[in-house]
Amino acid sequence: MNVQSKPPATPLIQLRGIHKHYGDYHALRGIDLEIRQGEFFSLLGPSGCGKTTLLRTIAGFEQPSSGQLVIDGKDMSGVPPNHRPTNMVFQSYAIFPHLTVAENVGFGLRRDPRPKEQRARAVAEALEMVGLGGYGNRAAHALSGGQRQRVALARALILKPKVLLLDEPLSALDKKLRENMQVELIRLQRNVGITFILVTHDQEEALVMSDRIAVMFEGAIGQMADPETLYRRPNSRRVAEFIGKMNLLPAEVGMEGNRIVVEVAGLGRGAVEPDQAPGGVIEGNSTVGIRPETLSLLFPGETTDRRVAEGVVDEVVYYGDMTYYDVRIPGVEEPLTISMKNLIGRPVLDVGTPTKVAWDERSLVVLSR
Repeated sequence: MNVQSKPPATPLIQLRGIHKHYGDYHALRGIDLEIRQGEFFSLLGPSGCGKTTLLRTIAGFEQPSSGQLVIDGKDMSGVPPNHRPTNMVFQSYAIFPHLTVAENVGFGLRRDPRPKEQRARAVAEALEMVGLGGYGNRAAHALSGGQRQRVALARALILKPKVLLLDEPLSALDKKLRENMQVELIRLQRNVGITFILVTHDQEEALVMSDRIAVMFEGAIGQMADPETLYRRPNSRRVAEFIGKMNLLPAEVGMEGNRIVVEVAGLGRGAVEPDQAPGGVIEGNSTVGIRPETLSLLFPGETTDRRVAEGVVDEVVYYGDMTYYDVRIPGVEEPLTISMKNLIGRPVLDVGTPTKVAWDERSLVVLSR
């Protein structure tokens, strides 16, 4: 999560009632959205949810069937992509292999009226910005995946757009390099100060990089919020299942005065605060979510003042720093997933070990359907 930058509230991009039809297919369904100046904003969702269509609509490669798009106070109706204050980095990078790095980066300046020396200086500055100073004479086809991605960024940034559009730019990279590039993109966005809009299907990537995230399903926004709110307070079962790992338990929900009371299968009765029902309270049969890291196992000799449920270890997955346990508790059809730090002196439990699960009402989220 990009916590060090706090973009101002000024909306740079406004989408009002955006619909997009391809024949009978309704790709975008009434998108209302404001994106702020200097914000790192992500469009997150499964394949086919409409996030790339929405990005291409902002870029001008797609025209909405209805609705209005405003960028920097100007209506974009009929404005072609090359006349918009945006630039796009594609998933494939679209690097020209027969050109040098400098020629790739300076490609968009070929009609620039400035003298050749000034254009060369602009190319050098753009390469420095993305950490490729001195690479100008390299052959583009000889670059690594991460270096090609940086060349694509430099080529987009050299035109000084007000908005940089990123269509899954890290998906072709291996895990380690992708994680490194996530941090570099955050730093780059903070340094250049322009608005970044990222399309991704990777929840962790969106949580790490974004100031705000719009989660999309079937052409509509399911929830839009900052990463912490999305993770801790998803407003529906669908969002909760998509963002990270969530244990879902059947529950009976009711009101006692101003209190929301839940009877959770396997865990028991408890009261939750209004912000723990972000999608609203529907009394009766419902679903409650609880994240694996908010549960814990009690090892021999440990005590707690939290609520406790008896269980048996059903599965163990060891990750080095963490161990994930599936624990069966009476009254619940599916086992609970619990993540535990592997601290010095803490054993890894075997399958079949009886254990106790500690939990707290403050970790519960009441989910709308």
